[in-house]
Amino acid sequence: MPRKYLIPIIAFGAFLVLLVGGAYAYDSATSQTIAQGVTVGNVNVGGLTADQARSKLQQDLLGSIETPVVVTSGKESWRLGPGQSKVGVDIDGSVNAALAKSNGGNFMLRAYRKVTGTEIDAAVNPAVSFSAPAVRRFVAKVAKAVNRPARDASLAFTVTAVEPVPSKSGSALKVGRLQKDVTQALATPGASHDVAVALRVLKPKVTTSQLSAKYPLVITVDRSNFRLTLFKNLRPVKSYPIAVGQAGLETPAGLYSIQDKQVNPSWHVPDSDWAGDLAGTTIPPGPDNPIKARWMGIAGGAGIHGTADPGSLGSAASHGCVRMAIPEVIDLFDRVSVGTPVFIA
Repeated sequence: MPRKYLIPIIAFGAFLVLLVGGAYAYDSATSQTIAQGVTVGNVNVGGLTADQARSKLQQDLLGSIETPVVVTSGKESWRLGPGQSKVGVDIDGSVNAALAKSNGGNFMLRAYRKVTGTEIDAAVNPAVSFSAPAVRRFVAKVAKAVNRPARDASLAFTVTAVEPVPSKSGSALKVGRLQKDVTQALATPGASHDVAVALRVLKPKVTTSQLSAKYPLVITVDRSNFRLTLFKNLRPVKSYPIAVGQAGLETPAGLYSIQDKQVNPSWHVPDSDWAGDLAGTTIPPGPDNPIKARWMGIAGGAGIHGTADPGSLGSAASHGCVRMAIPEVIDLFDRVSVGTPVFIA
């Protein structure tokens, strides 16, 4: 080869050696510097050394992750702090992953990219850890605070009125959704740590408008004024004079219901001292049977029945039962059914 060509070739080869060697040396010297455009979570660490990146991630990434999660429902709120959740992030692992992305490809391209400041599009998802049992306990605490059972409509009884107690809807926490939202807040850098509670509405089984259908008829017994009142659709429709239990054998107070109905019933005499020789016996229908015409059993052997002694009405004269005039007990019997509530006061 002519000398005039050899010298340029040698010079060019030397230049290539210097270029490649310089690129290799520069790449090696900057191997602990993260490439422009690399992010860890939502933190830009491009152009930083490994130590600088660790410091920045400690401040910006770990600081945001350790912000308490605040759950709100209306005016109430609950906080899950980092001490409870034990949330943390692998800073060293994240920096190493950022360096690995920065040092991908051949050293010539890396050197060129570093010299020119060319960015790469690379994101590292940091390894965030937290206590799953702590999240479950926190969600259970919120559930205990916000859960409200539905209240069925009911009746408030007095001897002169039957007043509706309105129904009320309840609420139940959507546990799975809140657990997912809290987990996402803890595990996702940059995610909002303010979480709103989602509730499921619990409907009452009996609404206020359904009360009349559930209680089409109600009987109240006013022992003090010796009156029995029949309510239909929660309104009084008829009132009857009665006799009630005498002292020591009082008609029992409380809320009961008609347990059974009989026409011209036999009298099953209670096994009590006041019954004398008749105690424990059964008296068939007839003149010797004080239970006349109709029987509506309430509870504990007490019931509503007709009497052949209308003069006793308006007094405490029975052995615990409610006495009515025969025509009126027949009238009441035909109006009510088994299960009709009976309130005695």
